[in-house]
Amino acid sequence: MSEKKRRVVILGGGITGLTTAFYLQKEAREKNLPLEIILVEASHRLGGKIQTVVKDGYVIERGPDSFLARKKSASRLAEEVGIGDTLVSNTAGKSYVLVKERLHPMPGGSIMGIPTQIGPFITTGLFSLTGKMRAAADFVMPKSDPAQDQSLGYFFRRRLGDEVVENLIEPLLSGIYAGDIDQMSLMSTFPQFYEVEQKYRSLVLGMKKATPAPKKSPQSKGSKKGMFLTPKAGLQSFVDAIEERLEPGTVLKGQRVEKVKKTQTGYEISLNSGELLLAESIVATVPHQILPTIFADYPFFNEFKKVPSTSVANVALAFPKEAIANDIDGTGFVVSRNSDYTITACTWGHKKWPHSCPDDKVLLRCFVGRAGDETIVELSDDEIVKIVLEDMNKTMDITMEPELVVVSRWKNAMPQYTVGHKERLAKVTEQVKQQLPGVFIAGASFEGLGLPDCIDQGEAAVEKVLQFFN
Repeated sequence: MSEKKRRVVILGGGITGLTTAFYLQKEAREKNLPLEIILVEASHRLGGKIQTVVKDGYVIERGPDSFLARKKSASRLAEEVGIGDTLVSNTAGKSYVLVKERLHPMPGGSIMGIPTQIGPFITTGLFSLTGKMRAAADFVMPKSDPAQDQSLGYFFRRRLGDEVVENLIEPLLSGIYAGDIDQMSLMSTFPQFYEVEQKYRSLVLGMKKATPAPKKSPQSKGSKKGMFLTPKAGLQSFVDAIEERLEPGTVLKGQRVEKVKKTQTGYEISLNSGELLLAESIVATVPHQILPTIFADYPFFNEFKKVPSTSVANVALAFPKEAIANDIDGTGFVVSRNSDYTITACTWGHKKWPHSCPDDKVLLRCFVGRAGDETIVELSDDEIVKIVLEDMNKTMDITMEPELVVVSRWKNAMPQYTVGHKERLAKVTEQVKQQLPGVFIAGASFEGLGLPDCIDQGEAAVEKVLQFFN
């Protein structure tokens, strides 16, 4: 890398952009690299969908509430920015699937709905005898022909039948992506299931062989640690900690990118304030819908217009403990589409995350909106809360009005990795490489929605920028 100062502009201040800025500045500092890093964010705050409400002893997440502990990049970044010692695990309690007005315990040993233990699957009331017999065909069914991509729904229906898909797999998977599993790409969401089937033929036997036996916890009594982590003060504290460690004067908030233009020496970035930023490299971490607009001179970005997004909302409801007459032993449930419910899932936050709620209170977090069922997101707060309470009272006897309500809407916020997503992304990425050297794209729209997935993409973008300058 030459000694001439090189400027990198990061578009978007969500967790991907923050990760990119933090690690690029760290590399520049520690290796004395001639880099200037600027982050541009259209809103007046950083963090994207990460937003936390801390009030009256409650810690309420408006967006994601945690990250998978086994994906180490998030924990590593938390350590880097000084909040590693604040991370707490969720309480691993019973979880349920609501099917036709009844809560059924999640069958033991199931991984994303795929059974790895036969006993719980045989005895569960989630499926009829016919449904169980159809699922058992997985043991004798040949593996599928090699495929470039297929929908999650097609793959799982072929292996396990419609009933297992509708009553267990679909509620779990669509809960993650708020999507239609009959449109979602297997290879872009859960390629490991395809790989297991190809290797072992039977999906059930393959998952059993491929899944390590659970470690026995020395704590046989009391609450058990779950598989998720979150900062005790809320995920917003994670964002704040990263922001505090960015170099002073390198973050521009409330500045929207209007257009990116290629020049002989790099790129001109026009902002809505009228300011013009010059850059040798750009990392675009904005949602995919924005790219065709800001890179309007490059029609290959129009591929991203084919990527749909779903609108969702969540409703946090706080009550005194005595308001719940019919309490349930567990941490939450997902809802089958076969049930007459508007909510898609509910978390009993006071049980899953005890730190998020005063001891004498109850915190419920309910989710609404998914592909094909998004109109509820457009209703008023009062209307959404009324619908949610009606649904909740079908499983719980709630005797009081909530003392605190937080409604969070996320319009067109859940990118859908539909069939062919990897091919579309590869096609655009190759065009970017050829026509826009030094420009890189990363974020939730592309290679994973979870916080660690976005952090991984930010780290990968740092490596690409450094390689570009070398």
